[in-house]
Order: sequence, then C-alpha cells, then structure tokens
Amino acid sequence: MSSRKKAPPDEDLSTRARIRDAAVACFGERGFGVTVRAIADRAGVSPGLVIHHFGSKAKLREACDEHVRRVVYETKKESVSRPSADGMARSLQEIDRYSGLLAYLFRSMQTGGDLGRHLYEAMVDDVQSYLELGVREGTVRPSRDPAKRARWLAANGFGSLLVLATMYQDQENPDFGRVLRDWQEQYVLPALEVYTEGLLVDRTMLDGYLLYVSDPPAER
Repeated sequence: MSSRKKAPPDEDLSTRARIRDAAVACFGERGFGVTVRAIADRAGVSPGLVIHHFGSKAKLREACDEHVRRVVYETKKESVSRPSADGMARSLQEIDRYSGLLAYLFRSMQTGGDLGRHLYEAMVDDVQSYLELGVREGTVRPSRDPAKRARWLAANGFGSLLVLATMYQDQENPDFGRVLRDWQEQYVLPALEVYTEGLLVDRTMLDGYLLYVSDPPAER
C-alpha cells in the first residue's frame, strides 16, 4: 500500500486548476509544442504531478479547451441574457484579463487539425446556445436559421481578432493584450451599431435572397 497521503479535495482541485491555468498560458505563449516540464515549471509542480492529474499532455489540452470554452460562454451568456451599461463598462475595463484566452484560441486556430476544428465547432455550438437563451429572455431577435447565424457570428468574431493578431506576427509572440485593446478601439462601436441598430435601411437584399433560395433558377 502506498504511503502517499491523498490531498484534501480543495487542495487537490486548486492544484489541478493551477496546472490547467499554467498550461493555458504556456500553450498561448509558446504553442502546443511546449513541454510538460515547462508547464509544470510554470505551475510550480513536478512533471509527474501534471500527468497524475491529467493523464497525458493531450488530456491536459482537452481540459484547457473546456476551460476556455466555459469562460467565454459564461461571459457571453451574461452579456446577452442580462445586458447592462455597467456590465459593458466593466468588460471594457477588464479586457486585458482575457488576453491569455485569446492567445490560446489563436494558437488553436493557427495549429488547426482535428483538435483545432473540434474547439471551433464546440464554440459555434456555444454561440448558438447563448443566443437561444437571449431569444427566450427577449434580449435577442429570433433568426430564420439560428445555427447559421451562430456560425457567422463566431467566424466574424474570430476573424476580426485573428486579423489583428496576424498583424503582429513580426514578433515571435504577439502581444495579445495589445490585440484586444486595438480590437476594442477599432471594432466595438461599429459592431454594437450593427448588432443593435442594423445596417441596411430596407429589406430589398434580404427579400431578394429569400426569394432566390425559395425558388432558385434551374441549372443550365
């Protein structure tokens, strides 16, 4: 029988969370090729303890994916279901706290592959979920196709951030705090105008599209 004492639940959880947060930071800063030892050093634990808690580096990345998704989802859900001027001001003031999450998402999109696609698709599902909550709460207008709207919003949001991030790729590690501050300065106002007030003054283009898809011309 092992003489090792089992850590109390709270201590065990805090150690796991510390490792996960260190991994999010390391992956975001250095990419997914970073070693378990580097993550362990960042968390102030041994490499063996990382494996003890997560089983493998791949499982650790899965835990990081889930954590990043959850933080983004909860933040967006709050803003959509209970919008407030104070909440908007607070999110703008605290934008730097999300730089590590953006770095992680950037590395995931940059790396691609099955894991990158899986994270993106999961986040598209999350967008649809919190928008549906907003529709039920009366804070978001219904869509003719909620799934496609969610996919467009996710692509638009990711795309605008990734475009800014790629502008700083002359550096080995882009300053994601700067990316978020630039995004806030350049895009928040026009995005809120479009989302709140709309862009086009009449339905001509929408009606034309709906007519086209309901009765498309025969293929030649």
